[in-house]
Amino acid sequence: MKYFRTMISIEELHSKSDLIDFVRFPFKLYKGNKYWVPPIISDEIDFFDPSINPVFEHAEARFFVAKINGEIVGRIAAIRNFTEIEKQDLPKMRFGWFDFIDDYSVSAALLDQVSQIGKDEQLAFIEGPVGFSNMDKVGVLTEGFERLSTMISWYNFDYYPRHYEAYGMHVEKKYLESEFLLQNADPKFFEKSSNLISRRYQLETKHYRKTKDVLAVADQMFDLFNETYASLSSFVPISERQKTYFKKKYLSFINPEFIKFVFDKDQKMVAFAITMPSFAEALRRANGRLFPWGIIHLLRAKRRAKTAILYLIGVHPEYQNKGVTALLFAALKEEYEKYGIVNCHRTPELEDNLAIQRLWKDFDPVVTQRRVTYKKLLSTHS
Repeated sequence: MKYFRTMISIEELHSKSDLIDFVRFPFKLYKGNKYWVPPIISDEIDFFDPSINPVFEHAEARFFVAKINGEIVGRIAAIRNFTEIEKQDLPKMRFGWFDFIDDYSVSAALLDQVSQIGKDEQLAFIEGPVGFSNMDKVGVLTEGFERLSTMISWYNFDYYPRHYEAYGMHVEKKYLESEFLLQNADPKFFEKSSNLISRRYQLETKHYRKTKDVLAVADQMFDLFNETYASLSSFVPISERQKTYFKKKYLSFINPEFIKFVFDKDQKMVAFAITMPSFAEALRRANGRLFPWGIIHLLRAKRRAKTAILYLIGVHPEYQNKGVTALLFAALKEEYEKYGIVNCHRTPELEDNLAIQRLWKDFDPVVTQRRVTYKKLLSTHS
C-alpha cells in the first residue's frame, strides 16, 4: 500500500453530469482488467436518481470524489437508510461504490467524509461496502481476484482490504460465492425428493413461459421475500413503490423460465427462485453502453450463456428445512438443460448462514470468491 500523501481535494457531487463522472471513474481504474464487469452507465445514473429509484423514499445518499490535480482518483457514496436507522440500537452509516487508486491518503480522505457525516447525524458506526438495502451489491472482495465478477457483485483490486484495515476497520460480515456444475445435481435425487415433498405438503411448482405471467405474481414474491429475510439484522423491507421499480427494471428482462414459484393448496406462494443467465461477458462487450451494440450482446446472453446466476431464493419460514428447495431446483434444472447451462454460480451468501449452505452441499460446490464488509465505531459511541 502506497502513502503518497499528495494534496487531495474532496468534492461532493450534485448534478447529473457530475454523477456521470462518478459512474465512469471505475472504467478508468479497471481499464484492461479482464475480471471487472462494467455496469450500464445509464442504468447506474438512473439508480442514483431520487426521481426514479424509490429507495430514496426512505434513504439518502451523498456522493463524493477525491481529486489530485483536478483528476478523479477515488469515489464513495455515503448512505443513510432511515428505516434501518430507526429500528437499530446502534444506527449504521452505510457506504458503497467505494473505489480508489492504491494511495492510502485517498481512501482515508473519502472514509473521513463518511465518518464525519455519521458523527454529525449521531450514528454509531460506519459499515461497507454495502448498497441501500439487501437487494444491492455487498462486500469487498478478499479472495478470487482472478475470477470474472458478476453483474450483481462488486469487483476490486487486491489492495482494497489493506486500506480498510489501515483505517482501523474490522471485519463485520463474511460472504461466500461458489459454483457447481449442473451435472452434479443428480436428477434421480430431485425427481424422487421433489415428488415426495409435493405430495406430503400439497405443493405445486408453477412454470411460467411469459414475462407477463411472472409479473402477475411478483407482488406475492416480494411479500414472501420480506417474510423470509425479516430476521436478518440489516434487513430493510421492500416498499410498494420498490416492487413496481424492480418489476420494471429487472423482472421484465430476465428469462421467465429461469424464475420458479411454489404454491400451497390454497394458491399461496411459499417459495421462489430468481435466477438468470450470466450477463458478465455481454456487459464486458457492451462496455457501459446499451446502444448500438450492447443490447444485442445482452439479448444473445439470454439464450447462449453457459452459466446461470442463482440470485435470490426465498422460502416461507413455515416451510424452511422441509426440502422445498428441491422442487425449485428440479424445475430449474430442466430449464437449464434446455438452454445448455453448464455451470451454476451462487451470489454472495453469509458465511454463517449454514442453512443455505446445506441446500447445495450434495452438489459439490467450490468456493470461488470471498468478500467481507468492514465496520468501525464512530468516536461519539466509542
